[in-house]
Amino acid sequence: MGQRADLSSPVLQIFNHHLYELSKGMRPLALMTMTVEAAAPVIARLQSRGIAHHVHEACPDRVNVVFGSRLAVQVVSSFMVGPLCGLSAEHDFMLGVLLGYDREMQCVRFLERRSDRAEPEDASMRSLAQTFTLLEEPRSLAL
Repeated sequence: MGQRADLSSPVLQIFNHHLYELSKGMRPLALMTMTVEAAAPVIARLQSRGIAHHVHEACPDRVNVVFGSRLAVQVVSSFMVGPLCGLSAEHDFMLGVLLGYDREMQCVRFLERRSDRAEPEDASMRSLAQTFTLLEEPRSLAL
């Protein structure tokens, strides 16, 4: 079942929200996964506004549209060539940070993904990642 391509469609509402966040500098990059049909008006709007973007096939009937800062799009398009689940730990980390995900959580995710191929001296780093994962309450940082 296809997604509607009119301006009130959920896809375009989310797209407009991403554009707002990009315009306010909240993140340098946004990523949306959608059907090829739903991507057409999104890509058209990106082109008409001169916003850098990269279209990546997620699967035969869906695409990932990455858009935002020209440099961030250029970086991501250099390594986004296969399935996202196949990204290296380093590329996954870069993508997460550029998408504006929590940096501490991205560090934990990176360490966990690296632990699959970690050597014994990395045990202290794994325990650090486990410490962050096990925290039950968010803690505020004193500045």
